[in-house]
Amino acid sequence: MARIRYMIEDVDQAITFYTRHLGFTLEYNASPAMALVARGDLQLLLSGPQSSGARPLPDGQHPSPGGWNRLVIEVEDLSTVMETLKQAGVHFRRDDIVRGPGGQQIWIEDPSGNLIEVFEPAGFPPRP
Repeated sequence: MARIRYMIEDVDQAITFYTRHLGFTLEYNASPAMALVARGDLQLLLSGPQSSGARPLPDGQHPSPGGWNRLVIEVEDLSTVMETLKQAGVHFRRDDIVRGPGGQQIWIEDPSGNLIEVFEPAGFPPRP
C-alpha cells in the first residue's frame, strides 16, 4: 500500500473530485481539515488549510497545492477517459496526449491545482 498527501484548498470539493472523476472511495472524512480517499492499494490524504500537514514551517513557508510531483492513475483506454473528463469539465494542465516508449499520458488538475497524470501503459507489464 502507498499513502500520498496532497495539500488542497477545500476538503469537500476534493472528495467530490477524486470520488466522482477518478474512482476513489471515501475512507475517512474530517472535513474541513482533512479526508482520506482510496483507490486499490493507494490512499490519498487530502489535507486542507486546517490540517496539521498545512502548518507553517519554522521559516514561515506554508505547504501549498500544485507543483509538478504527481499521482499517476493507470487506465486501459486513455482516449475514452480523456473524453469523459473533458465532458465533466475537469481542468487539463495540457490538453494533448503525450506519447513515449512507456505509454501515453494526459495531465489534469484537481480543484486545488494538484497535478494528476492519467496514464495508459504500453511496452511493459501492467501492475499486478
